Amino acid sequence: MKSNVVIQNLKCGGCANTITTKISALYAISNVVVDVETSTVSFEASSEEGIASVKNKLTAIGYPAKGEDNSMVSKAKSFVSCATGKMSN
Repeated sequence: MKSNVVIQNLKCGGCANTITTKISALYAISNVVVDVETSTVSFEASSEEGIASVKNKLTAIGYPAKGEDNSMVSKAKSFVSCATGKMSN
């Protein structure tokens, strides 16, 4: 099933690269697309559990869904994820 998650802290292509890499590695998740302008992550998931795992991974790497807690820790994690994504380009 196609799903979209609007996230926080998405700033650039480095962020998008990290998100695409990390989310694509999850079991039963495919066709990951990150739109930097709308802060949206789109993907195909085989189940509701898959969607939950994507949201959990996004939070773990510093990009919580819009409306979720966006603490200083999340912002710091997104900064590190962004830098990692820039270096791997």
